[in-house]
Amino acid sequence: MSVVTPQFIRTQIKGMPALPDFSTAAHRIQSDTEAIAIAQHLAHDFKQEAVVRDRERRLPVAEMVRFSTSGLGAITVPSSHGGAGVSWATLAEVIRIISVVDPAIGQIPQNHFGILNVLEQTGSESQKIFFYNAVLGGARLGNAGPERTTKNVLDVGTRITKISGNDNNYLLNGKRFYSTGALFADWIPTKALDESGRSVFVFVARQSPGLSIVDDWSGFGQRTTASGTVIFDQVRVSAQCVVPLEKIVDQANNTGPVSQLIQAAIDVGIARAALEDTVTFLHQKRCTPDDSSLALDTSDPFIVSDIGSLFIRLHAAEALLERAAITLDQMVSPINFEQMAEASVNVAEAKVLTTEIALDASEKLFELVGLETTSAKYNLDRHWRNARVHTLHDPVRWKYFSVGNYYLNEIAPPRHAWS
Repeated sequence: MSVVTPQFIRTQIKGMPALPDFSTAAHRIQSDTEAIAIAQHLAHDFKQEAVVRDRERRLPVAEMVRFSTSGLGAITVPSSHGGAGVSWATLAEVIRIISVVDPAIGQIPQNHFGILNVLEQTGSESQKIFFYNAVLGGARLGNAGPERTTKNVLDVGTRITKISGNDNNYLLNGKRFYSTGALFADWIPTKALDESGRSVFVFVARQSPGLSIVDDWSGFGQRTTASGTVIFDQVRVSAQCVVPLEKIVDQANNTGPVSQLIQAAIDVGIARAALEDTVTFLHQKRCTPDDSSLALDTSDPFIVSDIGSLFIRLHAAEALLERAAITLDQMVSPINFEQMAEASVNVAEAKVLTTEIALDASEKLFELVGLETTSAKYNLDRHWRNARVHTLHDPVRWKYFSVGNYYLNEIAPPRHAWS
């Protein structure tokens, strides 16, 4: 276990810390096409040591620097603020491409993009300008996730209180877990309740005194996401870094469906990786069961049929993922609750299939290819471990219920980040 200690940075804008000088570091992506091309290029490079990173739990620090400096971290910044403003379909494709080669790297920026989406709908213009410029320069947003001591993930024990006699500064206290992205981030946003019990998003600079990021993530899958603990101990926060969430709570929005879309893109990436490895190993394998007279497993009708079934389900999952993303892209602002419900249901349908094919493809690999693939040198069990751990975020049994309740009873899914 390691704790990341704070570092000091300069003051630049009144009430806000200075930005590191990213001016020569981050590329500025101009279009959806360029974003996908860069993702494909990075995926090729990230694949080279993906197996080793998982086996040795080697955190992808250098890879995340490349992700940010490539400009991918800023692709959802609106064009009105200097970004590419890519479609949700493009974001899902970028995450899918990266997740095929390393789903941990695909997962690390999921909160980064979710937070940018929240900021776009709730932040003041000055907050948008500041944080969009930071991200365009290469800054990463992490996340201080749910709390272990509350009843469920929607309960918030973290508190922000005004400093006596100073309306422009607060103290933040709380302990969060499942903080994917925080260890790699320049800013760690977290949900908290203010003194009136209102929900707010607090942006905490990585270098803030009283902030500790503990690398205590020990999940058997998604091992290099470093989704551990974040502790806020009397952390001083400027009022400019506090974003009220009334609009997310009371008004229709796309934050839940967007969050789930990214999750589904990661899972379908895992599924495709497992299937691609299955095909590769079947072509390399030369032994067959004793009761088969076939020379190669690629001629075995049972194996061929299973491969066909898996690819059909993979393609169906990918198609539903694309359909869900297009639904989000076609939503007309201001979003109404009918649009929000439709988007949530479409994403839920995709999430069900991406979950199931990720689990089935990663498990079926061993049955189809055989005992040799269980050798530690191949580390093929990472596909199943990653699928099993990542798909636990949002139980699909509730997705089935939400979809059925929508079509049968015309009842919209719940409105939160897991729906």
